[in-house]
Amino acid sequence: MIDGKERGKEEQNVHVEAKITSKGQITIPRDVRRALQVQEGDTVIFDVEEDGVRLRPRHTGSVRAFLGACRIGQGKTAAEIVAEVRGLRDG
Repeated sequence: MIDGKERGKEEQNVHVEAKITSKGQITIPRDVRRALQVQEGDTVIFDVEEDGVRLRPRHTGSVRAFLGACRIGQGKTAAEIVAEVRGLRDG
């Protein structure tokens, strides 16, 4: 099973096989990587469940990645914000 629900899309069914190397490694097949929308350097999670194993992408983005995403215009510097807050507080 490919966990597409967490990506906000309908679940996809893809069946592929991969061999385990002598070091215990596998290559995630291209169709699976595409379905999970993962690429080189991404982290995946293996959830061992009663009926098998589920592979899902790990969300590694931090809140900092979204900082200012809704900002309109140039924004303000920290000094401008402090001055504005002091003006509201003192004013």
